[in-house]
Amino acid sequence: MVNEREALQRVIENVQQVVVGKKAEIELSLTALLARGHILLEDVPGVGKTMMVRAIAKSIGASFKRIQFTPDLLPSDVTGVSIYNQRTMEFEFRPGPLMGNVLLADEINRTSPKTQSALLEALEEKSVTVDGETRSLERLFFVMATQNPVEYGGTYPLPEAQLDRFLFKLRLGYPTEEQEIEVLERVEFTHPIDELSSVMSLEDVLKAQELVKNVHVDHSVKQYIVSIVRESRNHRDIYLGVSPRGSIALMKVSQAYAFVRGRDYVTPDDVKYLAPFVMGHRLTLQTDQQMADKDGETVVRDILSSVRVPASDSDSAVRP
Repeated sequence: MVNEREALQRVIENVQQVVVGKKAEIELSLTALLARGHILLEDVPGVGKTMMVRAIAKSIGASFKRIQFTPDLLPSDVTGVSIYNQRTMEFEFRPGPLMGNVLLADEINRTSPKTQSALLEALEEKSVTVDGETRSLERLFFVMATQNPVEYGGTYPLPEAQLDRFLFKLRLGYPTEEQEIEVLERVEFTHPIDELSSVMSLEDVLKAQELVKNVHVDHSVKQYIVSIVRESRNHRDIYLGVSPRGSIALMKVSQAYAFVRGRDYVTPDDVKYLAPFVMGHRLTLQTDQQMADKDGETVVRDILSSVRVPASDSDSAVRP
């Protein structure tokens, strides 16, 4: 178990060679990977979203695929298509970008709902169906989808039920002045992504995904998770609260985060730190709150301040 944890720390350090000043976001991305979940990155262009996904893929020796979503993209462009071979007189399946390990779904809200659903079905079912035949995806399948929160012209916003397919919703944000200077210095002669090498194997990642299941979650922590989620269903600012799927997601991601942080047990502090990222996009706010530009993460933090935290010997766990 120690070897996998040490390898994960090497991955974090490796990705930091490409993405400056975003250790917490890199750590959360690996947490989602270990929890077998997927991430929605919502941020303005040019802050390093693509570089982070590519760097993670290279660091774990995974195949990397990218889809640029556009209004004319078809579901078959995502899943793959069967093409008739005149020589063999048989149909041959040509796999789409989904048939890889790490997928960057760029600007997912710019394509039609029909094409969006082809991707989101794969996130949930871990398989695709083409011409009536169901094909399983790779054992390690990790998607990071991006969307621009500023430009809404010609976009198709993801419905709340489909947002629920993503484990996390993250934002990278702009770097500080010092970090931006460091970025310029690193790319002055060559880009660090070109020199990045693998520091962890796919088999080690798959093994770590299994070890995460053994991370202990005390009954009091489970009760804390349920209390937070149930409060979201009664909060005055929320029209539709988090479903039991959200409870499961919060528990599993807390296990993965504890593993990344080098522990074999989950603390309430882990849950409190992760809840806004897991729950914020799963809420439907009241109309007046939406008009006031209030977001889900803010409401979740309000909920966390009102729910009693169970006593723990490990409340001093350090946060990034």
